[in-house]
Amino acid sequence: MRVLHSLILLLTLVAPAAFADGLYQVEMILFRQIGQPATTNQPSPEAWAAGAQKISPENERSPALTGMAGKLDASGNYNVLLHRAWQQNLSADPSKMAVSSGQEQFGHFPIEGTVTLSLARFTDITADFWVNQLDAYGVVRTSERMTQTTRVKNGELTYMDNGSLAMLIKVSPL
Repeated sequence: MRVLHSLILLLTLVAPAAFADGLYQVEMILFRQIGQPATTNQPSPEAWAAGAQKISPENERSPALTGMAGKLDASGNYNVLLHRAWQQNLSADPSKMAVSSGQEQFGHFPIEGTVTLSLARFTDITADFWVNQLDAYGVVRTSERMTQTTRVKNGELTYMDNGSLAMLIKVSPL
C-alpha cells in the first residue's frame, strides 16, 4: 500500500512536465499604445539575438488573431507593429526565438527581439523587444524597449504591458 501511494505521488509530480513537451503554436502581437511616452531610450545591443533560433519559413503559421490585431489598429488607440505566428517544440528547457520585422541593416531591424518560452505545468514567457529608429545609413539612432516576464496557463491569451509598448501572446498545443 505504501509503495502504491509513493508511486501515485511520483506520477503526480512528474506527469505534468512529461505531458507538456510537444509541438506548440506561438502567436504574438506587439503594439504601441498611442499617446504613451516611450519608457526607455535604451539602444538595442549588437547581439540582440544571441542564443536565439530564427523562425524558419517551414515553422511560420497563419495568425489566428488577425481580428484582434485589426480591432487594435482600428481603435485609434493602438498601432500594431508586429504580428507573427509560428510553431515550435517546447519543453521544460527554455527555448529562445528571434523575431524581427523590416529590412535588416548591419545586423539590426526596425523591430527586433526575442521570445523565450519554457513549459511545465504553466508556460513561462520572457519577451525582450526593441523598436529601433535607424538613420539613412542603417545605424540605430534611438530604441524603445519592452521587456517583460510572466507565467500563464497553457493556451491562454496573455497581455504584457511595458508603458508605451505592449504585447498579446498566446501559446497553444498543436
